[in-house]
Amino acid sequence: MEIDAASLDADAAYRLLVGAVVPRPIAWITTVSSAGLVNAAPFSCYTFVCNDPPMLAINIGRRDEQLKDTARNIRDSGEFVVNIVGEDLLESMHATSAECGPEISEIEALQIAVAPSIAVRPPRIAASPVNLECRLDRVIELGRLRNQIVFGCVVHFHVADAVYERGRIDSEKLKPVARLAGRRYARLSGVVSLPPADLGEGQQPLDAAKRGADVDVRGR
Repeated sequence: MEIDAASLDADAAYRLLVGAVVPRPIAWITTVSSAGLVNAAPFSCYTFVCNDPPMLAINIGRRDEQLKDTARNIRDSGEFVVNIVGEDLLESMHATSAECGPEISEIEALQIAVAPSIAVRPPRIAASPVNLECRLDRVIELGRLRNQIVFGCVVHFHVADAVYERGRIDSEKLKPVARLAGRRYARLSGVVSLPPADLGEGQQPLDAAKRGADVDVRGR
C-alpha cells in the first residue's frame, strides 16, 4: 500500500500514525483550573526532549477547535504534573479519558487519591510510581489544527522506593502501560538486553562530545 500523505485528512493521518508509532508512553497529567478544580487526563503523544534541564514535550490536540482543559489549565497556571501509569492504574487512567466539561473534576468524580506536590500547585496521583512536577517552558502550535506542543521543565521527581535503584528506575518493576491504536494498551514484556554496539576493528574512537550524543540515541 502506497499512500500520499497530502491526500489524507486529519482523521485518516491520525489513524495511520497511532498505528505505526507504537507503543507510546502515557503522560497522565494533573492540572488545576482557574476555579481550583483538579483535572486529570492522559496523553500518549509525549516524550522527554532534554536532560539539562530535564524537559518533557506533550502534544495536546484541540476539541472542536477549542483548547482542552489540560492545555488551558497549563497555559493559565504554568504548572502541571506528569504521573506515570503502572499496570494497576490502567483502568483509572483510561476512565479519565472520558470527555467532560471543565466544571467536572475527574479526580473527584472517580475518587482518585492525590498527594500534595512539592514545587507546583497541581497535586500528584498518589498511587503513581513516578511523578514529574513540571513548570511550563513554552507552547508551540503546529499544523492546520493548531495542536499545542507543551514543553515543561521537570522541577521535582517523586520516585517510589520500589522502582528506584542506584540512581535509575527499574522499568520491569515500574510495569509501565503503553498506548496502542484505539482503546488498546500494552504491557511491558519480553525485555531484551544487548551488549554495547561494536562495528569491529574499523570502528573509529569517539570524542567525549560524540560519546555523549550516542548515549542519548542508544538510551543507555
